[in-house]
Amino acid sequence: MLILAFDTATEAATSALVDDGEVLAERVSRAQTLLEDVDALLRQGGAHPRDLDALAVGVGPGSFTGVRIGLAAARGLALALDVSGAGVSTLAALAAGAPGALPVVDARRREIFTLADGEPAVLAPEALDLDPGTVCVGDGARRYRELLEEKGAEVPPDGDERHLPRARFHAALARDFGPVELVEPLYLRVPDAEQAVKR
Repeated sequence: MLILAFDTATEAATSALVDDGEVLAERVSRAQTLLEDVDALLRQGGAHPRDLDALAVGVGPGSFTGVRIGLAAARGLALALDVSGAGVSTLAALAAGAPGALPVVDARRREIFTLADGEPAVLAPEALDLDPGTVCVGDGARRYRELLEEKGAEVPPDGDERHLPRARFHAALARDFGPVELVEPLYLRVPDAEQAVKR
């Protein structure tokens, strides 16, 4: 099965072309260049868009705009190529890339997206309950490194690839492929624009 996978929920967008578990090509860039990345991945993997069997797309949590870009691109590609797709949590992909680590995504507004009792949650980094020696990965772990390390956590160096929700893991975690228009985003809170309107 040839899967095109991508996640644009965090500051660094990741994408990969995976054939039956083998990574043919992989890129790290920005959400704004996603379609260019898709073209480059297909060329690098020696594949044509019509060769794709399915899509795996990151559904967040993360940047509201980033998640929307990823889902819109997935819906457009699925419609044009008549392929099915599956959504994968950005937190799950981060965790898969760093077994045993706690995924921590920067949620802005002095908050983080993470797993609490195994479930996606949004909370202040100060409220994160950590066992000493817990490894924390993700852009939120990098941003709140000092605070997390004071709590006894270990945060890998900034350039460590475990901080990225690598798309190869989205492809590995994707299940229940179906119509991409049914893939739902995982926001965990109201978007900033909606919150501003309510005020």
